[in-house]
Amino acid sequence: MDTAQIDTTSAQDYALETRDLGKSFAGFYAVKGVNLQVRRGSVHALIGPNGAGKTTCFNLLTKTLSPTTGKVFLEGRDITRLRTAQVAKLGLVRSFQISATFPHLTCLENVRVALQSDYGKSFRFWSPISAVSELNARAVELLERVGLANALDLTAAELSYGKKRALEIATTLALDPKVLLLDEPTAGMGHEDIEPITKMISEVSDGRTILIVEHNLSVVATLCERITVLQHGEVLTEGTYDEVANDPDVITAYMGGVDEL
Repeated sequence: MDTAQIDTTSAQDYALETRDLGKSFAGFYAVKGVNLQVRRGSVHALIGPNGAGKTTCFNLLTKTLSPTTGKVFLEGRDITRLRTAQVAKLGLVRSFQISATFPHLTCLENVRVALQSDYGKSFRFWSPISAVSELNARAVELLERVGLANALDLTAAELSYGKKRALEIATTLALDPKVLLLDEPTAGMGHEDIEPITKMISEVSDGRTILIVEHNLSVVATLCERITVLQHGEVLTEGTYDEVANDPDVITAYMGGVDEL
């Protein structure tokens, strides 16, 4: 993309930005007028009660959906009309709410498959294993980073739910994203898994920009520097955790929901 198409002012401060972003379905706006600015190198949360438009917003950012209005910028580049694969190549990668790994491949093999794309290797599963053995060291490094050093030869199906999520994040990191979107990384986890995953996300955030949708607000409080609150598809407020938690409009929005501030 030509550098003339890059908003250098935006790129200097924000890794990810939306301007008047909106999506309507048969005239109903699930997301409307969202202006989001995620600072480079920060961990930023997108929260809100059920039906607030968080997942729709994520789908717009990663091009699973095309916006009805507005624009999306990645490091100052207008990516509004690009496809999912194109924005992934530019460094915007999403980890889904439901774990998306190959259940019958080992942890090492799962990460190595993801690395093949980054290293320009073709996905020829019938080739000799030596053809991709050079990727093993990097795969091991990524697995160690997410706490799976002792699970290299276990299949994804053998892992606990929390460790499956860790494996998914390792495969996402294999794509070397500039901006990592995490969709409810602790969803469905027991208390014993939440703390290790939270710690792991904190560790992998070093030098990386992360936007996270998360219902567990203690996780948000631990990880995130800035929080944007959505309600009925629109931005209700934005601020630090303390600012958001003490905002009367936010408290009202969450009353009667499954979350508590």
